[in-house]
This record gives sequence, C-alpha cells and structure tokens, in this order.
Amino acid sequence: MKKCMIGRKIGMTQVFAEDGIMIPVTVVLAGPMSVIQKKTVEIDGYNAVKFGFEDIPDRKANKPMKGQFEKAGVSPKRVMREFKLDDISAYEVGKVVKVEDMFEAGERVDISGISKGKGFQGTVKRYRTARGRMTHGSGYHRGIGALAGSASPGRILKGRKMPGHMGAEKVTVQNLTVVKVDAERGLLLVKGAVPGAKGGLLVIKDSVKAK
Repeated sequence: MKKCMIGRKIGMTQVFAEDGIMIPVTVVLAGPMSVIQKKTVEIDGYNAVKFGFEDIPDRKANKPMKGQFEKAGVSPKRVMREFKLDDISAYEVGKVVKVEDMFEAGERVDISGISKGKGFQGTVKRYRTARGRMTHGSGYHRGIGALAGSASPGRILKGRKMPGHMGAEKVTVQNLTVVKVDAERGLLLVKGAVPGAKGGLLVIKDSVKAK
C-alpha cells in the first residue's frame, strides 16, 4: 500500500544507534492528517484521498473551504493535499491519520519541500562555473563569460547557464531512511537532510527506489 504524510521541518539533530554510531537526523512534525475527501474511479476517474493538515481558526477559512470541512465533519485546516493511492478503502471521510499509522523505523521514504531561497545569483554560485584567474592583471573574475559566437551561431542558445533567481523551488530527496517514529509527540526522525528551512512544509511518501 502506498504511504503518504504531510509535515513540518523542525530542524536537525543527532541520535545514537545501539552500536554507538552517531546518526545525523532531521526531525519532522508529521501529521496528524484528517481525511477531507475520497475520489474514486467511478466518479472521478482515479483513486485518491484529500488530506488536511494543521488546524486554523474558523475566521481564517473562506466560504468554499468551510463547505469542504463541514461536509467532511472536520475542523478547518491550513494545508490540503491530494494523494493518489491504489487502495482507499481504509480511509473514511473524517478519519484522523497519525504518523505511526503510516511509517515505522527502517522504512525508506522520499521527502519533497521548497528549498531555501538564495535570491538573484551569478553563474559561479548558481551553477558552480569556474571563475577567472585572480593574478597577472586579469580583470575578469566572476563574470558570465562569452555568451555566443559572433558569426556562428550568432545568438544565445536555449539552456545557456546565466545569472538568475536561485532556490525557492520544489526539491525531492529520495530514499531516506526512517530512523525513529515518536508516536507520543508525532515526530518522524529521518536520516540525513531534507529540503527547506525550519518550519517549511514537507510531503513524505514511500520511496520509489526502495529495494
């Protein structure tokens, strides 16, 4: 069965395995999620479940949003995400799904998030291009360099690596190992780093590359 979860990145720390090896982990506040809607092949053409995450006051939900939540019998949520699942029979509208219901230690997951924004950057920082020499009177250090030949092709080709906005885009890190599931506090400890800043929204799914 496919697995999924919405969470918030809390930060990084370290834990120690039974053999004494130190493991760097990212702590994720995962769930709980409420089932808002079920989509079926007969009605919608595909199987999917829409989940809601993080409660918000009624005054912050607009009229269309309130209609969905009232129909599902759940409190207003800040985040809604739809996940395509093979078997949706286990999910009933209004049901609360917790992190321990989805994942356990040792499983592999893929985590998606919005990376940290770096603003407008040059090619050296954005694409790690080489800089010019710093000695012998050179006046060229971190410039973009030649863009196109004067005669052929005589224009800038598509895909040329140029300065521009860096970061603040969706990034997925694959095949991460779940080190621990803290059911009492709703925490998921994942080995290694995940995209985004502290407090960033994350989408966690079972790994497509897990063996």
